[in-house]
Amino acid sequence: MSDEAATAVEIWTDGGCKPNPGPGGWAAILRFNGHERELTGGDAATTNNRMELTAAAAALEALKRPCQVVLHTDSEYVRNGISRWVNGWVRNGWKTAAKEPVANYELWQRLLAAAKPHAVEWRWVRGHAGNPMNERADQLATAARDAAAKTRLPGST
Repeated sequence: MSDEAATAVEIWTDGGCKPNPGPGGWAAILRFNGHERELTGGDAATTNNRMELTAAAAALEALKRPCQVVLHTDSEYVRNGISRWVNGWVRNGWKTAAKEPVANYELWQRLLAAAKPHAVEWRWVRGHAGNPMNERADQLATAARDAAAKTRLPGST
């Protein structure tokens, strides 16, 4: 672990749906100075991208003071959105380059607000590739998704 990582809050996030769209779950694992905290949640009707965004936002919102953060995500959508696309979206009034409304803009706004007090390094990790913390986040998100699926009424969409 680098010196920077040793002084930073390390966060691993994951989110997903099955089917997509459908019941979804998200999870975040926060680690700092030998302490760990797990956060999870779900939605009976959502998308993979919404769950990925929710995981990152909820993790950052859980921090009680400004922090150095290394946030690990297996979502290229989240990583590219926050590090490459969002400034253009904001400049264009939350419109894409094609002048269409940005999908999930309210969650992007939530994520920006949650990240603002912190110095966040966004790290992409390959999903389902044996990274123990990513695998654990995936297991937690899957359990949250399964719990959300059980809250659906039979025959509902």
